Amino acid sequence: MKFEEKRPEEGRDGGKDTRRRLPQGKRPKGLPLLLFAISSLVLLLVLIANFGMESPTKELKNSELMVELDQGKVKSLELNSASESGDFEVRGEFRNPGEGEAKAFKSRLSREEWELLVREFQARPDKSRLTGVAFSTRMVDDLLGKFLISVLPFIVLVLIVWFLFFRRAGGGIGGGVMQFGRSRAKMFTKEDVTITFNDVAGADEAKEEVAEIVEFLKNPARFTRLGAKVPRGLLMVGPPGCGKTLLAKAIAGEAERPFFSISGSDFVEMFVGVGASRVRDLFKTARENAPCIIFIDEIDAVGRRRGTGVGGGHDEREQTLNAILVEMDGIGTAEGVIILAATNRADVLDQALLRPGRFDRQVVIDLPDVKGREEILRVHLKKIKAGMDIDPGEIARLTPGFSGADIANLVNEAALLSVIRNQDYVDRDAMLEARDRVRFGRAKKSRVMEEEERRITAYHEAGHTVVQMLNHPHSDKVHKVTIIPRGHALGATMSLPEKDRYNIGQRRAQAMLEVLFGGRAAEEIVFNEISAGAANDIQQATNLSRRMVAEWGMSPKLGLLNYSPDEDQTYMGYATSKPTLHSDTTAKVIDEEMRRLTDEAYAQTKEKLLTHRDRLDAIAEALLKYETLERADVEWIMEGKNIDDKRKHDEEERKRMQAAMKHRQLEERANEKAALDRAGYVPPSEQPGTA
Repeated sequence: MKFEEKRPEEGRDGGKDTRRRLPQGKRPKGLPLLLFAISSLVLLLVLIANFGMESPTKELKNSELMVELDQGKVKSLELNSASESGDFEVRGEFRNPGEGEAKAFKSRLSREEWELLVREFQARPDKSRLTGVAFSTRMVDDLLGKFLISVLPFIVLVLIVWFLFFRRAGGGIGGGVMQFGRSRAKMFTKEDVTITFNDVAGADEAKEEVAEIVEFLKNPARFTRLGAKVPRGLLMVGPPGCGKTLLAKAIAGEAERPFFSISGSDFVEMFVGVGASRVRDLFKTARENAPCIIFIDEIDAVGRRRGTGVGGGHDEREQTLNAILVEMDGIGTAEGVIILAATNRADVLDQALLRPGRFDRQVVIDLPDVKGREEILRVHLKKIKAGMDIDPGEIARLTPGFSGADIANLVNEAALLSVIRNQDYVDRDAMLEARDRVRFGRAKKSRVMEEEERRITAYHEAGHTVVQMLNHPHSDKVHKVTIIPRGHALGATMSLPEKDRYNIGQRRAQAMLEVLFGGRAAEEIVFNEISAGAANDIQQATNLSRRMVAEWGMSPKLGLLNYSPDEDQTYMGYATSKPTLHSDTTAKVIDEEMRRLTDEAYAQTKEKLLTHRDRLDAIAEALLKYETLERADVEWIMEGKNIDDKRKHDEEERKRMQAAMKHRQLEERANEKAALDRAGYVPPSEQPGTA
């Protein structure tokens, strides 16, 4: 049975927005009210500004007022009705105020004084002290004006609060503050997403686990006949770029049920309680559309362990997490809502969130192996015009540690590089250059180095190369060595793992130390001087030797004990400083054992380079001449052969391959034209009636 429902409008990212929307072509009902509120606010600001801009007023005693009237300095006078005290307020303006003097005044008169002024003016207006004065009386106080001025700010404030918090928004302007509590999840159906499980490569086990959930939703009777229940939650865990979100998109494309997608950060806002309200609204909508799937991306944004936030138990994020816990498995939890979540920080999630009944399964999506990288490459190579000389298996071996996102970026970089080179297709050279760009950075061919620095760099990289080739099979063979600056490095020696390794033996660890010290040892042997170019090598050797001694139990003196702090715990922020798990005496022994391992490795490295000094000089001179050597070049030199002979042979082979490829392209075009001719195809330019 196909699931059908009323489909809301599309969101900006292609999904269905579960929030209420205003019908197209209609204005929001609250628009006049909004305009009224804005107008009232503007009027209030104008009134406040006008009151604030009044000219300074001088206070006059009644005797001073009479003197001013006698001297004819008063221009206008206004007598108001009596106040509660029985006095009368008098306001007026001076006729010719001096510079810096007040233009207006006010005073208070008793009832007798006020009546005397009024009678005097009425009896002899031409001889009165009020002669020439614009005289007026206001027997009724302006109670309405004073009332409006005092009440208007409160009315405007109430209207604004009502408009923001209690208006039933139709999805128009702003949507109302109360709409913050509504879920921002997007609803997808099968028609909205074109990605399927066929587009997900390199994660077969993860696809099998999530495919069970999709199959359960499509055919629940197959599982329920034996009493099986669908997992309530599934957590996808893995490093960034390994395809967790891509797998969720594939589920949305495969499932024939509503699929709600939301990010963990979408639950949290600046308002207290918004996150929990959005959680309840999301699950309410999901229950109305059950059976369905909810996908929460980056759930660690709200699912971190409680009690570690600045706000303690009252942290807004923790209240949101509590709401998620209750909705997933609490009293009254409804069936038919499956929760998918993705994170690359499962170690920081709250244990109550990870228990069975909430997230019954944890699907680990790790970095792809060689086979997985090859499958991912084939998927992305279909999207570009790839040359026939590209071997996905070779590129997969050259990209150890690459995630799916890294491989997609590599293919895109190769395509961009081919466009810049004006090529008709993406060839192997473009793929290899893109790999070096992604891993080591863009080559800085414009950087000019002094000849002495070039020689030091050449011998430094040659030292790494010779030791690495001599230590095989305990170390990987060299893939490429260059003295062209890339990124922050003046040169680079790139290795090619023959297979993926998931464990490191003691002999391999010792060989890695020797390779790291190859550059420094070569500098000391050739120039009898050392430089700062080995800083990164020394840092890596320090980290490796510490792990050998303190974590891997490769020191007879320290035995099979772990002396390293819990790095994950410190990284999560639970500890403000690294705890000390051993005494000062043990720390001294650790330092001594690290020093012993590095000293022994350095001595072995110098001995090997002194024994094969001719190979060291040959590789360094080749680097100074050609700047970059491939693996075949290095093997050729290590066999004692001249690199110039090989380069001449390689150039002839390259020209032969280009001629063969051009000949093949001409044959393909000729075959296509012959096929069109047999089919009776006539080009538009040759059709009758064409000018």
